Amino acid sequence: MTGPPLRVAAIDCGTNAIRLLIADVISDGGRPRLVDVHREERLVRLGEGVDGTGMLASQAIDRAWRALADYAALIRAAGVLDIRMAATSAARDAGNAAEFVEVVRSTIHREPEVLTGSQEAEIGFVGTTRELDPLGGKVLVVDIGGGSTELVVGRPAGADGAAPDASVSIDVGAVRITERILRGDPPSAPQLAEATGWVSRLTGPALDRLPLRGVRQVVAVAGTALTVAAAALRHVDLDPAALHLATVPIAEIDRATKLLLGANRAHRAALRYVPAGRVDVIGGGALILRTITEQLAERIGIDSITVSQHDILDGLALSLVPQLG
Repeated sequence: MTGPPLRVAAIDCGTNAIRLLIADVISDGGRPRLVDVHREERLVRLGEGVDGTGMLASQAIDRAWRALADYAALIRAAGVLDIRMAATSAARDAGNAAEFVEVVRSTIHREPEVLTGSQEAEIGFVGTTRELDPLGGKVLVVDIGGGSTELVVGRPAGADGAAPDASVSIDVGAVRITERILRGDPPSAPQLAEATGWVSRLTGPALDRLPLRGVRQVVAVAGTALTVAAAALRHVDLDPAALHLATVPIAEIDRATKLLLGANRAHRAALRYVPAGRVDVIGGGALILRTITEQLAERIGIDSITVSQHDILDGLALSLVPQLG
């Protein structure tokens, strides 16, 4: 890749967050590498109530539109050459997704891609692992969203852009488990038991379907993982750049999960590392992460995980580079 940097933009629209990445693609030893220009997250809760109604609420679509309108202005000002937007769990599940698609089309002048769970997992895997050592053994990427959780196994993409070995998408996420079960403030003991049992029944068989032999590193990505990591590592604020590639002991994830699930809403809101849009759902997200990491400790003997701020956004941006297809 020669000449000036290629400036691209990626938008990831999930159940809870709409996130933007504007980045320059440069050549690093013949490999494309992203240099962040702007990275932002808006917690708009597009999937509010979808688990119960099967429809996107009009107020949720309006919140998403406001975020997208701001993103469109940032993209224009930055001189972006190409854009790719993906919509994930909430848009897959909603009966009125076409209404949301039209809002996106009229705002950013691009058709959003409603990804399957498999597509979401594969793009996220590439975005997460391209900076990891391809000779360091297999990696399991864990992406806990608002409505679903993606688990992906493979070797880091490296220079060849290899696809992951296997992936599974599970219909449990921080928003879904909170709306369905964890409605107390804080959740009651019966709610916690029910939620833990539900997650275990979903994630256990999912992990059993993955080729875990040879996995040397578990990398958890996106907002839920970074927020739980901030609690586990006793950070005062949420600084994704400072947490990027940090090692988090599983025992500390358990401690942080108990803290977040035992606190009421006012207590969680006072924690500076918990964004306002995650205050009501971070306990559920932490429970999912704890369950998965404890199951992995039993299966492959890990005692810690890595957290990363690079994920599907980076994969979407990299996919705009011509030689990556």
